[in-house]
Amino acid sequence: MQETEAPNRYFIVNKPYNMVSQFVGHDIGNMLGKINFDFPEGTHAIGRLDNLSEGLLILTTNKKVTKLLFQSKVPHRRTYIIQVDACLTTENIESLRTGVNILLRGNSWWITSPCEVELIEKPDEIYNIVNTLHPRHPHKWLKMTLTEGKYHQIRKMIIAVNNKCKRLIRTSIEDLELGDLPVGEVREYTEQDFFEKLKIENYSSQIQKNHLL
Repeated sequence: MQETEAPNRYFIVNKPYNMVSQFVGHDIGNMLGKINFDFPEGTHAIGRLDNLSEGLLILTTNKKVTKLLFQSKVPHRRTYIIQVDACLTTENIESLRTGVNILLRGNSWWITSPCEVELIEKPDEIYNIVNTLHPRHPHKWLKMTLTEGKYHQIRKMIIAVNNKCKRLIRTSIEDLELGDLPVGEVREYTEQDFFEKLKIENYSSQIQKNHLL
């Protein structure tokens, strides 16, 4: 008798600071396997965060999600909160909103697309991942929502306005939100809820259309 394939599973994790967004690797250090959760075989990260970035990270056993999410005709909105040096000006914020020149891999320059940027108060208690690394050093907080994601884009954008990204936390991808999920904890979603929150419509038909089944 042929075995029935296990259904795909879908998670988000509140990725801690200084953790690599993968389960295995040679001499990489602190990895996702340190999280206290029994992930099924084949679980992998989607839209990785670098080791010094924190917050919402998608984990799934579904290998088709990357293509459905990042090759969608409609780019997906990703929101971050960022701690920067207090010298950030209103002119700097306007530059970030309209587009700045950043250096990509291969030494090519890229003008970032317009995005949403606002100065915010220190994030309230629901963002329990946020404790400033340098509490005595003057700083400000930004909230940024982008629809493009070049390598280290936000960090490079902050550098482009002569500032420094001290803390970078992803809080949502579309309607998939970190909310009050504690650091290092996991939240699981049903397949339907997962795709609805990511605003990937008719995902079953998209999978068939792309010959991914």
